[in-house]
Order: sequence, then C-alpha cells, then structure tokens
Amino acid sequence: MTHFLTEFPNQQNLLEGYPEPVILPVNCHVHTPYSFSAFTEIAQIFEMARNEQVAVVGINDFFVTDGYGPFYQEALKSGIFPLFNIEFIGLLKQEQQQGIRINDPNNPGRCYFSGKGLDFPFSLEDRLNQRLTNMVAESQDQVRSMIEKVNDWFTAIHAELRFSYDEIRTRYAKNLVRERHIAKAIRMAVFERVHTDEQRNLLLTTIFGGKTPKSNLHDIPGLENEIRSNLLKTGGKAFVEEDDSTFMNLGEIIETIVRAGGIPCYPVLLDDANGNYTEYEKDPLHLMQELRNRNIGCIELIPGRNDASHLERFIRFFHERNFVIMLGTEHNTPDRLPLTCDTRGKTPLSPEVRRISYEGACVVAAHQYLRAKGMTGFLDGNGTPRNGDRDSFVRLGNAIIHHFIQSFIRNKQ
Repeated sequence: MTHFLTEFPNQQNLLEGYPEPVILPVNCHVHTPYSFSAFTEIAQIFEMARNEQVAVVGINDFFVTDGYGPFYQEALKSGIFPLFNIEFIGLLKQEQQQGIRINDPNNPGRCYFSGKGLDFPFSLEDRLNQRLTNMVAESQDQVRSMIEKVNDWFTAIHAELRFSYDEIRTRYAKNLVRERHIAKAIRMAVFERVHTDEQRNLLLTTIFGGKTPKSNLHDIPGLENEIRSNLLKTGGKAFVEEDDSTFMNLGEIIETIVRAGGIPCYPVLLDDANGNYTEYEKDPLHLMQELRNRNIGCIELIPGRNDASHLERFIRFFHERNFVIMLGTEHNTPDRLPLTCDTRGKTPLSPEVRRISYEGACVVAAHQYLRAKGMTGFLDGNGTPRNGDRDSFVRLGNAIIHHFIQSFIRNKQ
C-alpha cells in the first residue's frame, strides 16, 4: 500500500499554497479495537471526528500496528488527516528499585511511552520485529493465565461461567487480548447469565468475594473497572504478576520507534485529582533534563486527566523550551467520550493550548511527509530531534494538513 503523501507536491509549492498556520482541532492519541478501545470499529472514530470537526486523528495502539491499514483507509474516506503512532510499556529498573513512579501512578519504574509518526506501511528490521513479536506473545501468555485463574475462581464459587482465550479474542478483540477485554467478557457473561438487577448484583457480589458492587449496573465503564479491581489487579483472585523480564527497557523502546521511522514521545501523567504528581514528573526542570538526556524532544498529554491551570502552566514551560507537544483522549476505556480534547471537568482548552496542540500535530504531519518522500524527518541522521527547527516543521505540516483537506473537498465536488 502506497502512502498518499508520496504524491503530494514539493515543499515549496505546499508552503506557497498555505503560507500561514490556520489552527484546527486535533486529537493525536486514540486507541482502536486493535488494542482496546471505546470503539468497536475504526470507522466509528472517524464518524465522531467528522461530527466534532476534528481535522487530525492519531492511532496510538499498544504494541501493534495492525490497525494502520484500516485507519489509513478510513482517513482517506473521511478527509481527516491520519497520524501513525504506537504505545509501549517499558521499565526503568533503577527507578523501580528506588520506588520512583514515572507515569504509572501505581507501579514504580513502569513507563508508558509512545512513538509518533511511524512510517506507513509499517516496517521494522527482523531483529527488532522479533523482539516486538516476542513481547506481544508474552503479554498474551499472561492474559491466558489470567483467564485460567478466572475460571478456577468461578468454579470455586459455583458461578457457572467459563471463558477461553479464543472466545474472548473472537468476540471482543480484533487481535490483541488485554485485561480490559477479560473484564468486558465477565460483565457481558453476568448480564447474559441472569436478567434482573437483583440477580446481577447478587452474582457480582459473589464474584467479588462478598463485596457489593459500588457502580450502578448501567455504568459500564465503572462496572468493568470494578471487575478489574476486584479480580484482575493486585490482590484479586485472577491477578497474574507481569514478569519484569518481559518489558523492554526504555532504550530498546526508543530504538524500535526510531527504526520504525517514528519520533520518541514521552506521555506525561501530570496532576491527579488531588493535585499530586509522580516523583519523576513533579519538577518540570528535572523532567526536561531527563528527557533531553535520552534524546527525547516530544511530549504528549491526555488533558481530560488534568486540571486546566496545571496543564497550561506545564505546557507553556515545555513549549518555551522548543519541545513538540501533543494532546489526545486515549479512549482506552469503555467510556465513549468526545474526541475533542478538554481538561478535567470538561473545561475547554485555552486558545494558547489549542494552538500548541495543533502545532504538535503539524510537526508529526511534516515528519511523515518527509519520510514518505525519502528525506530526513524531525530526527536527524543520529536520531536527535530537530527542536530548533520546530517552527519550520509547523509551517510545513500545516500546509500538508490543509492540502489534504482541500484535496478531499475538491474530489467530493
């Protein structure tokens, strides 16, 4: 499959056609059904994006790029510019030993990490592709063990429910089965097994070891989170601890991203509901130095998790230091929230933050364009981000996005 960007005009012609950035709504981090998602089909993402007038959407699945092809096709059909991203879970062992939380509030040393603007079609050398394949396989082994423990627990409590990996994968997943798929399968099985709220509450109470569900039975995200908390998390009857040896270290993750043509990007957790930060993120200057030491010039945030004032202050700090900043919604839970990025409590982004978010999408669009044309993208030949050239990437990316949209409109007429 050939990327449409290979057929785009040269840089000079693009910039002449669209010389000044015109800010558009963007969402640079959305999970699809190929990992776990609020959506059951990729087409639903683009339908929602059209309705909300979101002009750029980035796929950001865990570990896999299986959704890239369908995502690309839906982007062409909808006239919404696609960004090709990926997400990993890694481990910083030194920080783990010191009890330092990175961007996982519950697991010291655990680190979520994204790659932005990977090459499409996806390609990776055999050595790294095998490492990635092995990691996915190990994650599925852990899922299989969880399912076995779920079945053992249900047998012990005479729940008359039973699951198989293949059943869950076929019915609820596209390919990769994750913990959230197990929770969804359990919720669905309970609702199919008994039919009144009283019976469902009673069965869930038995499954939870005598604890009555706190969530309303019609609150699907809340109920599935309770299932995860009571059964699949630490202390639960079906908890299976992940083997630290199965995690890539951050260096391996960054190498994989760069070799796949992407930009390494650190996902910032930022403040929780009580205004607390992890040890790794509490000092923005220290965080910036840590990222620069690892050759990382791009960060992303999920603003729905954050207070507007905390978010704006943090973004301004990193933007003034030439970092590329991207925002998204994740949609990595059953809750189908809007694709429009808002802060905690549905407080809209400020005009400044909206502009900075759009600029981040422009940088990745320009990077994808240059890579598709066989040129050097946002990373130089040594893998160092070209943050000093950020503004020129913004201008080029803006022209690319608007050219894509205008071409779509012309073709529809």
